[in-house]
Amino acid sequence: MKLFQRLLVAPAALGLMAPLAANADVAAVSNESDLSSEVIQARIDGVEAQLGEIQAGSFSSTTTMSGKAAFIVGSVEDDSDTTGADEVTMTYMYQLNMNSSFTGEDLLYTRLKTGNTASVFADKSTGAYLSATKSSTTEALSVDKIWYQFPVGDSLQVWVGPRIENYYMLASAPSIYKPVTKQFALGGNASTYGSSTSPGFGAAWTQSVDDPSDGRFALSMNYTGKSGASPTVGLLNEDSNEFFLTKVEYGTPQWQVSAAYANKTNGAAYDGYYHTAQGKDYSTDLTSIGLRAYWKPDTTGSIPEVQVGYDIASVDNAAAGDPDEMTAWMVGLGWKDLFIDGGRAGVAFGSRQAATSYVAGGATTEDPSEENFVWEAYYTFKVNDGVSVTPAVFGGSDVVGTDQDVNGAVLLTEFRF
Repeated sequence: MKLFQRLLVAPAALGLMAPLAANADVAAVSNESDLSSEVIQARIDGVEAQLGEIQAGSFSSTTTMSGKAAFIVGSVEDDSDTTGADEVTMTYMYQLNMNSSFTGEDLLYTRLKTGNTASVFADKSTGAYLSATKSSTTEALSVDKIWYQFPVGDSLQVWVGPRIENYYMLASAPSIYKPVTKQFALGGNASTYGSSTSPGFGAAWTQSVDDPSDGRFALSMNYTGKSGASPTVGLLNEDSNEFFLTKVEYGTPQWQVSAAYANKTNGAAYDGYYHTAQGKDYSTDLTSIGLRAYWKPDTTGSIPEVQVGYDIASVDNAAAGDPDEMTAWMVGLGWKDLFIDGGRAGVAFGSRQAATSYVAGGATTEDPSEENFVWEAYYTFKVNDGVSVTPAVFGGSDVVGTDQDVNGAVLLTEFRF
């Protein structure tokens, strides 16, 4: 019985058992035999019946909760910032994950989140946005994600939810690299996978294999509409800011290669989070292809895991001054159990999505000013199963415009429960 159930049941049980104890004392004093075994049993049966009623209104026995808290201490220096806002700051993020199952195979997932990290570490334009960050300026505990997932047969999973992102509706994640800055998530947070929380639905098929170590194919398809919650716009129309994503993958638990195709109506409604200035400045539809591959060594220690990603996107009917084509790439290396058991190191570098050509004077022109380079490095000390400490440094050159460099350092302490 869960702790919540015990807390609910205990007062009722004590209240119902008190008369039994009192009657037992009277019987002992007066040597009366009113409390025969039949009477006692009848009263116990009554207690059990009322306990059953209490349990019926308590939490489902299949609901579990986990969570984490993050303390974030650090500073970011942006050489284009004239305000001098490069002081050391301390912020936090707090998250609760509720997992409920009604059949043993389905999942209702709800994530509650709060924090005050809407500061330099929530700046997506410079690459300082952390994976542990909450971007909203409010500190209210609110529903950040909620969706329902269920199987159809042995090989198909289906998702539907009012607050979900497309990369949750995949047969498997496209990347194994664990980033500190979110620009390195998903094998590069560019147009193919880059999204925002929206209403959506999707499905993923995974090939059944006899041996789990054998290679297998998987196909995922999903839809999100950023304006799907709007009563004046809704889902499944050209004004919904729609995002269709299809991913095909092949691999084993040790390695995987995948290709994804994304189509966005009014793509700029999704893009712009981790791109250069020209790489997000457009107003029409967009198509994007994302290639990903990863490999894990047989043993942990000195040999790293390897993650690579490459994205190429094109703007449909680009207007004058808009980008015509954009690219992004990343390489991530991760070492498990490096130096000490439970320790983890990571290094990543690459280029944020940037315009390689744009429309000017009715023709496409190369844009060398969009060349940029970003990187991060960290080491995670695992204090115990619930506490870890991660010092990290990160930076980038020409991250938003020409000659705009950013450098930062952070000490991230996470408590998981």
